[in-house]
Amino acid sequence: MSVPEISVAEAQRRLGTPHPPRLIDVREADEYELARISGAELLPLSQWPALAAEKLTDPAEPLLIQCHHGGRSARAAEFLLRNGFTDVTNVAGGIDAWSLEIDPTIPRY
Repeated sequence: MSVPEISVAEAQRRLGTPHPPRLIDVREADEYELARISGAELLPLSQWPALAAEKLTDPAEPLLIQCHHGGRSARAAEFLLRNGFTDVTNVAGGIDAWSLEIDPTIPRY
């Protein structure tokens, strides 16, 4: 299954619109505490699928999924798409690319 993917620049543009998508961070809590994009919701991949089922209840809601570099978020996005979600996009490069290209105040690790 092919997962739709966008750059961090496109993610920033979408997040700045009047009706932004939800930004879901699938890293672990310690990573989230170290570095995060403002407004991102932490739903660690290690706790899927139960956490996704509890917190993501609208299969048509626009979702941007991000992690450290894009691998875990791609797996999470694929899971959602396979389970009936229709507007799921992976953020390529994750928080690392965001730090490099959008907000250098976010620590890299």
